[in-house]
Parts: sequence; C-alpha cells; structure tokens
Amino acid sequence: MLKKRIIPCLDIKDGRTVKGINFVGLRDAGDPVELAKQYAAQGADELCFLDITATLEKRDTLVPLVREIAAVLNIPFTVGGGINDVALAKEIIKAGADKIAINSAAVKRPELISELAAELGSQCVVVAVDTKEMKIQNSEFRIENKVFIAGGRVETELETIAWCEEVERLGAGEILLTSMDHDGTKNGFALELTNTLSRKLNIPIIASGGGGTVAHFVDLFSQTEASAGLAASIFHFGELPVPELKEQLAKAGIATRLI
Repeated sequence: MLKKRIIPCLDIKDGRTVKGINFVGLRDAGDPVELAKQYAAQGADELCFLDITATLEKRDTLVPLVREIAAVLNIPFTVGGGINDVALAKEIIKAGADKIAINSAAVKRPELISELAAELGSQCVVVAVDTKEMKIQNSEFRIENKVFIAGGRVETELETIAWCEEVERLGAGEILLTSMDHDGTKNGFALELTNTLSRKLNIPIIASGGGGTVAHFVDLFSQTEASAGLAASIFHFGELPVPELKEQLAKAGIATRLI
C-alpha cells in the first residue's frame, strides 16, 4: 500500500481560520499562521489553505497571508480561492505555495486547467470539486452527484464523476473531492463516491468531508484508493490531534508519509 497523507485544511475568511457544517454556520477556529506552524510541527503531511470567500467577493487570494504561512512551513502547501488566471497562480507559487487549487474558475473556463498545467506542471495543479447528492426527477427518480461552485452556493449542470474525468483529461495532477453532504458532520467520508473515483482515475484523490474519528480514516484508506484524507475541525479544536491519528493508523497497518 502506498503511504497515505493526512492534510489539515485552513478555511480562511477575513484572515481567520473558520469551520462550519455543510458549508454554513462558520465559527472561528484560530490564527492561520499559528495553526500552520502547529501542524507542521505535529507531522502533518501537507497543508491546504482555502480562501473560501475570495470567489464570492470577486477578489484575489490573500497573497500576503499565503507568504506569511509559507514562511513557517516545511511541508507541501496547497492554496486555493479566487485563482482564475495563470498570472495569479504564479504569484501564489512565488509567495511560497507548492500547489494551487482551483474550483469555480475551472468550471467556468475548463481550459484554465490545461494552461496552468502547461505553465506550472500538472503536479502543481489541484482541482477542488465540491459535490452534493441531488434528487433528479424526470422519467424516473434517482440520485445524482452534482458539482457546486462559489463556495457551495451555486449548483452546476455537471455530474461529479464525468467532471472529474474531464479534469484529469485536461491535465490536473490531483483532485480535492469534498462531499458537501458530509462536510463538518464528523460522520465519516463519502466512501462510495470516493471509491468509484479513486479506482476510475489515474490521479490522486484527496477525500474531504466527514472525517471525525480514527475509524473514519481507517475506512477511507482501507475501502477506497484515496491518496489522502483532509479534515479541519477535528484538528483545529484538538478533538483528534494529527500525531494521535497517525499513531492509530500505523497500528491499523496504514502507513502515512511523515510519522
């Protein structure tokens, strides 16, 4: 089994780390620079920074804050939020990010994925996919996973699996798959969808949404081919410290990158 990654996520609003449930009800979770420093010291494999209102507010990612966080890190660092062109992506990489994540901009202009891959290399391009189960009523009732943008506020016509296949074809190096139904619930990851995508695609899948216990991460890594598990509140509020999670995963026979 390839070594798995544990990735804390800093959702940023107004320069502070926040966390909600199902993308709403945000509460303050602390200073992002201090949290970043803490996670690097604890042995997190990577760190993800998402400026969650940049797209909605039609502004660029907080580059100075990215620079400040990068200065205290010695682990890979992914930054997303409001990135809609190559120039800004390059500025963020210059500020210290190792990878950039795009979501709404990729849906609105898919060729951006290829442009970024050509300029930065596929290994630097993460496409974040926010997905939610929707009831489709036509000739027959069914459930379909649909892609959402604008911080989960806007439903698109895109079906999640088909979009992820297109994302890979266009040159993305990784997919950050967030289940909006599971987000913040701490009831477990979206295993069925994650398993389908992780086996169908040839690029790594980071699973996000629902991680609340060690057992949830064991299920994720034993029942799917996900490359990484991403979580926020359980780490931010000390419910499941990164070192404890990694120690328990090792006992379950699941190796992580840094331990």
